[in-house]
Amino acid sequence: MKFLKYMLFLTIVLTSCKAKKNMIDANAIAKDFSAKKVAKKHVAANFDKKTIDSKLKVNYNNGKTNQSLTVNLQIDKDKVIYLKGTKFITVFKAKITPTSISYYSPFAKNYFEGDFSMIKKLLGVEINFEQLQNLFLGQSLLNVREEDQTVEIVNNRYILSPEEQAELFDIFFVINPSHFKLDEQSIVNVSKNLRLDVKYPSYNLIDKTVFPSEINLKAKKPGSFTDIDIIYKSVEFNKNLRINFDIPSGYKRLEI
Repeated sequence: MKFLKYMLFLTIVLTSCKAKKNMIDANAIAKDFSAKKVAKKHVAANFDKKTIDSKLKVNYNNGKTNQSLTVNLQIDKDKVIYLKGTKFITVFKAKITPTSISYYSPFAKNYFEGDFSMIKKLLGVEINFEQLQNLFLGQSLLNVREEDQTVEIVNNRYILSPEEQAELFDIFFVINPSHFKLDEQSIVNVSKNLRLDVKYPSYNLIDKTVFPSEINLKAKKPGSFTDIDIIYKSVEFNKNLRINFDIPSGYKRLEI
């Protein structure tokens, strides 16, 4: 009996230690770090797996269209982003590379092939492949180590922004002190009434990797808005991806 008690006690202790090791510390206190150190820690927290295979629930609303879709998101890091949206049937497929975007809809029987102007029309700001990839990963849209940054602590979070803001846009990054991924990031052009806000309400620890569990995206420009809420339902890393993408013949080309 004593042996069983010791084994039970040891099992509880080891399980408890393992659980604590795999938990994200939600009670971390933002220390008085320099902007350079906060930027360094954020870059160090960058996603380091080769591939992502995930299922998302996506709610999309632009004032004219309000719908929910199940989306399969696959990322071959730095090479390709693949999206397949379904609602009983396949609604769309999109393949995004560092140089191009290809999209087609079996539902609408149309397609698009071109550059990132499609993303700019959707979000109101220019975004390249790396920035779009970072958006899904909880990383800053800009490299925070390329330019000198300022930092302040507000509500126990680091607010990082370039010492010299870009001519057209003001950029802000809100960094979580527990894992140094983003809580929020914003790109604002006050003069043109353009704004892109991306929030990350929560993260999960998956295979020892801190990864977003939810993303809220709000894009605003004069006379229109786009709200996209993303919930990761399942995520796997480093799988061999099979991306099938061929635009069927006879579809109507979309002009952006």
